[in-house]
Order: sequence, then C-alpha cells, then structure tokens
Amino acid sequence: MRGYTRRSLLVLGGAAAAGAVVPVAAGGLWGDAFAVLRRRWTALTTDPVSGQATLPPYRERLAELGREAARHRDTMAPGPTSLWPGMPYPSFNATPARLRSMARAYVLPGTGLTGDPGLASAVAAGLDHYRRHVYAAGAEARGNWWNWQIGVPKALLDAAVLVAPHLTSRQADGLRDAVDHFVPPRRLYDYSGNSTGANRVDLCTVMLLRAVLGADPDRAALAASALSPVLRYVEEGDGFYRDGSFIQHTYVPYQGGYGLVALAGLAALFAVLRGTPWEIPEHERRVLHDSVDGSFAPVIHDGFCMDLAGGRGVGRRPYGDHRRGRMIAASILLLAETAPAADRERWRAMVKGWAARDTARPMLGTAEAEGDLGFHARLAAVTADERIPAAPEPAGHRLLPMSARAVHRAQGWCAGLSMASYRVGHYEHGNGENLRGWHTGSGMLYWWAEGHGDQYSDSFWATVDPYRLPGTTVSTKRLPDGAGAGWGDTCPPGRWVGGASDGAYAAVGQHLNGLDSTMEAFKSWFFLDDAVLCLGAGIRSEDGVPVETVVDNRRTGAPLAVDGTRVVADDLPVGTGVARWAHLDGHGGYVLPGGGPLRVLRERRAGAGGADAAGAVARDYVTLWLDHGADPRDAAYVYLLLPGATQERTRARAADPGWARVLANTSRAQGVHVPSLGLTGVNFWHPGTAGPLTASAPCAVLLRELPDGTATLTVADPRCDLDELTVTWRRPVTALVQGHPLLTRATTGPALTARFDGLAGHLGASCTITLRPASA
Repeated sequence: MRGYTRRSLLVLGGAAAAGAVVPVAAGGLWGDAFAVLRRRWTALTTDPVSGQATLPPYRERLAELGREAARHRDTMAPGPTSLWPGMPYPSFNATPARLRSMARAYVLPGTGLTGDPGLASAVAAGLDHYRRHVYAAGAEARGNWWNWQIGVPKALLDAAVLVAPHLTSRQADGLRDAVDHFVPPRRLYDYSGNSTGANRVDLCTVMLLRAVLGADPDRAALAASALSPVLRYVEEGDGFYRDGSFIQHTYVPYQGGYGLVALAGLAALFAVLRGTPWEIPEHERRVLHDSVDGSFAPVIHDGFCMDLAGGRGVGRRPYGDHRRGRMIAASILLLAETAPAADRERWRAMVKGWAARDTARPMLGTAEAEGDLGFHARLAAVTADERIPAAPEPAGHRLLPMSARAVHRAQGWCAGLSMASYRVGHYEHGNGENLRGWHTGSGMLYWWAEGHGDQYSDSFWATVDPYRLPGTTVSTKRLPDGAGAGWGDTCPPGRWVGGASDGAYAAVGQHLNGLDSTMEAFKSWFFLDDAVLCLGAGIRSEDGVPVETVVDNRRTGAPLAVDGTRVVADDLPVGTGVARWAHLDGHGGYVLPGGGPLRVLRERRAGAGGADAAGAVARDYVTLWLDHGADPRDAAYVYLLLPGATQERTRARAADPGWARVLANTSRAQGVHVPSLGLTGVNFWHPGTAGPLTASAPCAVLLRELPDGTATLTVADPRCDLDELTVTWRRPVTALVQGHPLLTRATTGPALTARFDGLAGHLGASCTITLRPASA
C-alpha cells in the first residue's frame, strides 16, 4: 500500500475541515482516508483546548495531567501479574485507564510531555504488556462480557490510536489480533442480545478504532453500517421510540445511562466519519438529532438528568443525576458541531440555560474540577457568547407512554412520574446495584420546586426508606435485596399504563400490581398549572400487612405544619386523625379534600453513602402517608400536591372545595373537573361514563374548553389494543374545527360522538381534535 505524501495530507485536511467527502480508490488513498480518521479521533481529545493551553484553568489542569502521566510512566514495573504495583491483573478498569490517560498527555498541548517519544513508547510497551498477559488472542473471557468486548478494547484502542506512530508492527498486530479474537466482525452481523442500543454503538466504536489501527476499509465500512439499527425507531425492545422513550435491557427506560452512552458515542462517530467514505447518512443522523429534543431534553431539569431514566445506576454516587446531566450536555455540544445550523443554535441555547440554572452543581465549575477540559472549553465558549440566549425551562407536559414515564413543567416547578407496565419493569438491579429500588415503578412522583435541584441528589438513594418512595402505593411486605429477576425483568401484568396529554396538561394513570405482592391499585395523576391532583382506588391486597400510599417523602428537616399546627416531634408518628392540609416550609403544600387520615413522620436516616462516598451518611426526612390498613379490599384516596406553594395558598386551596370536583374514583374510572381551567380528565379503566364523558372502551380522555370559544378533546389508548374507540361528550357542539388522521367519524349536535380507529398502532400516543361547542 502506497504511503501518503505531505501534499495529499494537506489536501485531505482541507477537504475534511470543509466537510467534503474524502476520495477513496484502490491503493494508497485508503491510507489517506485513515490518516484523516486518526487525526479526527485525536482531535476529539485535543481540539476543544487547542489554542487555550496557556490560559487558566487549562494551563493548570494540563500541567497536572502531565505530572500524573510522568508518575505513571516512572512507576511502571511490568511483571507477570501486573503493570503497576498494587494493581494486580486483570485490572480491567484501572490499568487501561492509566494507559489512556498517558496517551492523552502525549497528544494534548501544555502537558509538558506533549509529543514526548519516551512517554508514547511507554504507552506502547504498556499496551503490549497488558495485551500479552490479560487481553490476549486465544484467552478465555471470564466474568462480565462487557469488559472483554467494550470496556478494555475501547480504552486500549483509544490509547493505541493516539500514539500510533510509536507502535511497532508487532505491537500493533498483537493488539489487532486480540481485538479480533474478542470482537470479531460477526459480532455485528446480528442486532440482538447484548449487541443493541448503546452496546451496539460501543461495539461499532471498537470496530472502527480497530479498523483505524490496521487501515482496514472493510472493518470501517462494517462499523459504520452496523449503526443503522440504532438509528431507526423501534416499537419494542431496545432503542429510540418516536414518543421519546429510550429503552435498554428490553424493559428499562435509560436516557440517563445507556442512552447517554449512545449519544456520546454517536456524537463522536459522526464527528470522526463526517466527509469520509463511511459518513453516516443524513436520514440516520436525523434520528439522533431529533432524539436530543424528544428523548434527552424532556428528562433534563435545570441541568440534571432525572433518576426516572437512570436505571440501576441511580445510587452510584451522590449528585449522580447532575453528573449524568453534564455528560448529556457535553455530548449535545459535540453533536452540535456537525449538526445543521438550526439544531446547533437551539441546542447551544438549551445547554446554556441548563448551565445557568444548575446552582446545586454548577456545570462550568464542576467540569473544571473534574478535569473535563473538552466540555469545559465548549461550554465556556457558549456561556461567553452573548449571541446565544440562555433558553428557559420549557412549560408543558411530555408523556412517554412506551417507557411508562411522564414529565410535567409549569411555572416554578417540575415533576416526573415513574410507572411500571407489562413492558416496563418495576426497577432494574444487576451487578450488585440498586438492590432496593423495588418500588420505583409503583408510581414514584419526583418533584422539584425552585431551589431544590438537589432533592434526590444528596445521598437520597442511600438514606431514603425504600418502602416509602414519594407518590407510591405499596404493600409493606418485606422484600429481599434484589427481589424479582435481574436486569429489569420485573414487569407486572398491567397493560393500562399511560394517559392522554394535549402538551399542556395530562391525565395519566397506572393499573398497578405490586412487585412480588398480591397488592393491586388504580392510580391517576392529573397534571395542572400549579398542582398535581392524585387519585387512587380499588386498592386491595392479601399480603397480611398494611398497604400505604406515600403522599411525599422529602429529604429535608424543614418545618411542617398540619392544619396550621406545627409538627415539632422527631422520630415519632404524629397525627393519626383527620387532616385537611399540610405544608412543608420552603417546599410546598398538600391538600386532602374533605379531610383524610394523614400520618406524618420526621426522622433522620442513615445509610451507606454509595461507591464514591467516604463512609456512612445521614439525612433528615419528612414523610407523609395514608395508611390503608392490612389487606384492604377497596381502599381509595384523593390528595392534591402543590409544589412551591406557600402556607397561605395551601390553606386557601383547602378552603375552596369547588376548585376541583372528583367525577369518579373507582376501579372502573377516575376523573376530575377543574372549572377554572375548563378541564375535564378521565381515565376509563373499563367502558363507562364519568361526568359528561362516555367511553366505549378503556382509554384516557382529556377535555379542555378554551378561552377562544373552542375546545380540544384528546384521547389515548394506553393498553395499545383498541381497533376502535367511541367517545361521547354530552355538550352541544356545532362544528369539528380540526380532526385527526385516526378520527373516522364525528357527529355534532346536542352531543358530540367521536369515533377513532386504529389506536392500537399509535403506541399509546395522544390524538387531539378541536371542536366548537355551542355558546353558553
């Protein structure tokens, strides 16, 4: 194969910078193309900070990286069982990470070892030693498959590509042979098993780096083409869904785990492959671009990624939700560099807004402290650019029915809802993680008022009572750690999970079956401007223990008042009688229409601090719950959550029984009417009537009468099994203003009758039509 000339390199470099396609023909031009790929891969590490190496904070961090690399180089002591003393093989994480860190110090400017041949040779020797003693062709892969096929080869190949000119032919050949043994091309032939979603993106990255190291066009083509199944919408299993869901491990919503890995990997691959013969087609890139707004942005609030999309990793470290938010933001800024201008401008404004509002763990300062120089440089540029506005938090509702999740944003607060269904597990545990997340799918209602961005961040999962997660209805039956099958295979039988949303408000419901329990309940949430109206009915159990609905469980020691009386006792249940309202100072209020048997507990809870915390931690909690007794037969509840409300507003809402009217609260239907909003919402668990609405089949219905004299009717099929649905609104309607493709008949007059066909294929998504009611 003919080598490239300096002139051809310059030509290729200019073409690549302009985004032009690099020409490829038989012979030496393959080498030219791979030179571009090597340079592009290196640029992922170096470009963000190039030209700024002499400026703070980069100067200090780069010098520190150089000193660390020098220590690693000087303490390297190759032996039969380790490369560094105290790090015995297999050392799947630590040893490859050190080698990659040394390689980064070699290519980054300002480290004091930039371009140092001795450092590069040390990296090459270390790679070869690890390859011969651990990651050897013919070795048996023991333990977690991920280490052998993704974690180790990705780190080793990354380091190898960065120091490629200093690898001998024997060293390069040996590493290529080892990778081929554990990740042969056939690994990418089928899109199944653990070669899906984010894992597939990682496997393609490994294959591409292997191709770059050996200038192998066939493997490069395979790496690019094997991404195609990831970059198309799915209707079941792992991947991106049109409603914004992202699923991994078949049953687990995972934007904040595997999803962010997929986003980061794809952003890098798009950058490296642009303008080359292996560039990803535009229509496939579009799926990822749309997922930024449709999948990731909905689960980011003020810079952190909600734990409802974090899978088994929610308790790995304190403030892990903020870390995941930063990782998503970093990937979005990288992706923006190869995206169309409109996307680029919108995303940069969105990330700038996240950074401005994340006061619990400021993005820029934390990126500097953690040494994430690339993200710091990109974010600093966006933050300093006055032409880029800081986008505000968007208002409205996002329902993700295929992942049994909902997110609601209103003025001054945000809420997220985590449910389980026949296709979404109650929780995921695996590798010893999240062993007590049993009830996170039992209707856990997260919420944040202004100034509370750390509510579930600061050692919440290490200290919270796992039987009393906010919003859930649970049997208090004791469960073993890791109850239920691993890796998210904890799906209950209930199909009716989801709801109807017009983008502003929502009627959301869950037919709940408890984990390893006989408990059953019907739960509904109506998301409004300043409140969430929560209903439960048909609560029954035969576990022989009490069943509870947890109104809230806040990580706080703030003062609590019940019906105006301050609760001051610690570590004691208080208030077993009837209460009408409660208020938690600085957080919000709770209203029980007509009064209810509210119970309260203030306590300080201790727990393990997580993998990255030193020792045990303890946090204060205020818990409010409703006790349905042992083995209830048909228990029910109604309460109103008022995020951010003052005590005065909470008291006033409790004194206004006409603000909202419950139309039905049974195991057949749950519905409400809110006159001030012109809103009626009903979750029909069975065909029937509630208030002015009648449905021919189980469904969710949201009706809004608008100030302009029109009304919208929104319907959805959460069970995803309806061929047809007829909804009747007993109100005179003069005209259909706007229909929907699934609306097959609408009869107006003294009442509206609307028939929808084919809702099952709509995968739980909402259908909205606009009407003109007769004037009052």
